[in-house]
Amino acid sequence: MTSLDKGLIRQFDTQLKALFRLSDMVIISAVLGGIVEYYYLEWDTNYSLWLLLSTLSFAFFAELLRVYDRFRGNSFSSTGRSLALSWIGVIFVISMARFYYPVIDEDQEFYFMVWVNLAPLTLFIWHFTIFTGLTLIRSLGRNSRTVAIIGSTRLGHEIAQIITAESWLGLNLTGIFDDRRIKQKQRILAESQDLAGNINDVVIRAKQGEIDIVYITLELKAQDRIKFILGELADTTVSVFFVPDLFVFDLLRSRWSHLEGIPIVSIYDTPFYGIDGAVKRMFDIIAASIILIIIAIPMLIIAISIKLTSPGPIIFKQRRYGFKGEEILVWKFRSMTTCDNGDNVKQATQNDARITKLGAFLRRTSLDELPQFINVLQGHMSIIGPRPHAVAHNELYRTKIKGYMLRHKVKPGITGLAQIKGYRGETDTLEKMDGRIRYDLEYISKWSLWLDIKIFFLTVFKGFISSKAY
Repeated sequence: MTSLDKGLIRQFDTQLKALFRLSDMVIISAVLGGIVEYYYLEWDTNYSLWLLLSTLSFAFFAELLRVYDRFRGNSFSSTGRSLALSWIGVIFVISMARFYYPVIDEDQEFYFMVWVNLAPLTLFIWHFTIFTGLTLIRSLGRNSRTVAIIGSTRLGHEIAQIITAESWLGLNLTGIFDDRRIKQKQRILAESQDLAGNINDVVIRAKQGEIDIVYITLELKAQDRIKFILGELADTTVSVFFVPDLFVFDLLRSRWSHLEGIPIVSIYDTPFYGIDGAVKRMFDIIAASIILIIIAIPMLIIAISIKLTSPGPIIFKQRRYGFKGEEILVWKFRSMTTCDNGDNVKQATQNDARITKLGAFLRRTSLDELPQFINVLQGHMSIIGPRPHAVAHNELYRTKIKGYMLRHKVKPGITGLAQIKGYRGETDTLEKMDGRIRYDLEYISKWSLWLDIKIFFLTVFKGFISSKAY
């Protein structure tokens, strides 16, 4: 089998992505056209508006969520989530348009609901069919690529395990190659896995057309050796990828970028610059506005109850650290007889005498935090993110927990990954706070709009009421 046969999809990658984009537009249009025909409807101007808004917005969100960049290297579940989120974006755009123009007449509601549910289902089936077809083709040895790994390192063996376990990637591993003596700590070689050869063997096989891709997974300090290998492979036609072992660092939202052509990699960064930041903010504004409308009357009842049951202000505003470590005032319904906001703030504990009877209920059910949706609209907080701590607690724990202040690379949230994982309420030990911070940093590292939506719904079902909240 020639290299051209094995990499046919890759050869026409750009053209195929364009065809996939076009096919999605055709499917969206065809489903609506089919509904019009099936129900013997007259084509209406509104149908044209549906198509225009849906195709443009779907194209935008699909590109934003990289739907068409997932032919090789991601599972279908990842593509499926991106498709679902892209269509949610379509529904949002049409819903917003409806506020300014009658895009959907009353007698068209039924047909709109049929289309808005059937179109994404058809898209999902289409993409799943393509994914399944490619997987089958690759299992038969077509559209596959032969891979060699240079470097018997921890990273090299991790890549080998991924390629071996995920056959749908279409990558066939010839083995791990190395020609240095194995060092117990720095160079890990599984007892059940032997080296396939040395560097010279890779070069020979590459020249004979037996290898398509070479991954170099040597340590960053092996610069001279890497240059030598690259020089040898330059006399072949293989695709060469250097996989730097950046896991020696504690990465937070690592990504590649360029500065006037010079490649740079971020070690600590925020995920919310550019488009992602705009998407996050749009989600916060829309969700917070809807929630505040829903909870307006309950908030009024709570406010009156606080005023009638104990002396003091209704709203307690506490100094906390926000985005970039800047101080913000976080709003809460007052639940205590005191309003501690100085340099020494004692966390609430079980049977704390400062907590009012009403306050105990509010804290246990998280109702005391409802005013923070106003903080979200102000732009000081986000709905999903690391919970903000009192300034005094920040100053204490930043010296005790490594990477503590990195949680301020994003806006603080009303709820977060740590809260749905059980780290809610009192953190009376360093281990509990360390666990909370670990999940906060994991959230920043793995952020996606889908993760925000998942945390939001999990909070609704299990994150509000907690026996650990005093």
